[in-house]
Amino acid sequence: MRDRRANRPARDDRDLREVILDATRRLLDERRFDEVSVADILSAAQISRGSFYFYFAGKHQVLAELVRRAVDRGHKAAQPWLGHSGEQEQRATVRHGIAEGARLWRDEAPVLRAIVENWRSDPELSELWLQLMNGYTGVTAERIGTDRASGVAPHTAVDATALATALTWLGERLYYLAAIDVAPFDDQDTLVDVLTHIWMTSLYSTPQAIEDSGA
Repeated sequence: MRDRRANRPARDDRDLREVILDATRRLLDERRFDEVSVADILSAAQISRGSFYFYFAGKHQVLAELVRRAVDRGHKAAQPWLGHSGEQEQRATVRHGIAEGARLWRDEAPVLRAIVENWRSDPELSELWLQLMNGYTGVTAERIGTDRASGVAPHTAVDATALATALTWLGERLYYLAAIDVAPFDDQDTLVDVLTHIWMTSLYSTPQAIEDSGA
């Protein structure tokens, strides 16, 4: 069997992968993902077509790697809330996680805009984005369940997983609107205030029963 290593580019493997990723990231600063071609990446990275395809099957796989790296930062930002231990930490940790999420979307806006706008266009991107979003949903649902069991959050008829899913996808949409400068969410303080209010109200406020409201 032919040794694939014989086809390896002369440059260091890791360095060449980073060159491709960095070049694509720079292109996304200037144009939409659907306007970027593999030829554009080759030109920006100053590499051969063979070198590119040794590491990536196409531009969607490059975007997937950029997204994985960005989202890994988001998981780290959520850790204080996921690990909080008491009622006094609720607002501070929720707000911290949301603010860090907003900062991440600001710093990685080109990459995260690209995945939101294109994840339905490619099966691998679809699988990746759903997997990543479901990861956020899963840990959020677990935290909700823990807080309800300990009495920190009130028990409601709303399923914890359904609530976590709604909060996760709502955050994705509002962060995206902020990333494309849609008012009022182009103001980061407004974005963080609104999402903090929604999360705190949804998770920690005792809902008024519909029958008690006279509706």
